[in-house]
Amino acid sequence: MGEVALLFAGQGAQYPGMGKDFYEQNPAAREVFTMLEQQRPGTMLQCFSGSKEELSLTLNTQPCLFAVDYAIARAVEQAGIPVAAAAGFSLGEIPALAFAGLLELEQAFALVCHRAAVMQQASEQHPGGMQAILKLPVEHIVELAALYSDVFPVNYNSPEQTAVAGNPEQLQAFAADVKAAGGRAVPLAVSGAFHSPYMDSAAEALTEYVRTVNVQEGNCTVYANYTAEPYTAATVREYIANQVNHPVQWVRTIRRMLADGVDCFIEVGPGKTLSGLVKKITADAQVYKVENLEDLAALRQSIG
Repeated sequence: MGEVALLFAGQGAQYPGMGKDFYEQNPAAREVFTMLEQQRPGTMLQCFSGSKEELSLTLNTQPCLFAVDYAIARAVEQAGIPVAAAAGFSLGEIPALAFAGLLELEQAFALVCHRAAVMQQASEQHPGGMQAILKLPVEHIVELAALYSDVFPVNYNSPEQTAVAGNPEQLQAFAADVKAAGGRAVPLAVSGAFHSPYMDSAAEALTEYVRTVNVQEGNCTVYANYTAEPYTAATVREYIANQVNHPVQWVRTIRRMLADGVDCFIEVGPGKTLSGLVKKITADAQVYKVENLEDLAALRQSIG
């Protein structure tokens, strides 16, 4: 087997009760939750028993997902799984950077809380939505989006799926065009037009904020949504800020990781979205997900 990479789940994967079994039964995860709860009181309550509506607010979603992603990653590490690389989808990139040691945990969590606040503010100032487009090649989606002033391809998820973001009324018309072309538009459960120009004000705010964040040399490679290239200590601040108003290059990221020798991907955090996308990008890798203790036990049995 080649190298193992962790994939950190992003916004949209959240659900009530996520991470609770890890907190109750896994010492490494419990330590993480306890530490982050002290930094942001109420985080555990939102993760373990918050309502779907409460968790869907960006202000809550991002810190809660960070906590669950990072806690499960530490549980995987404690289980003895050797990790050489990491990537995160959108929000998931921040816990990935913390896991890899490029950012200190406390500062990374504070960054996520600030990121959530400025992205929610941008969403309120410029209301928007997102759709996943299925059954159309990416080139066709780009061509259709170019017909609209405020519809933007933003997440290149797999060869079979591209997400767009923008103005809600234009997205409705765009969905009709997609259907006429033989595709399908699925609305996404997010509260804004993320990774589009609608997030420009959030990117500006983050550019200022990340100047105060300490950056260190990491202990494993993290691949950036913004460029699909590995982060370096010198690029962390730039890439974190630019990520929020630029597309997520997920297909390019996974292919770059494969080219660099990764052949085992483990999704950490709620859901199985990222592991599903990897399977659509390549058939030449082992793919696992860990969102509960049963998954962790199965992982240890398979590759531990």
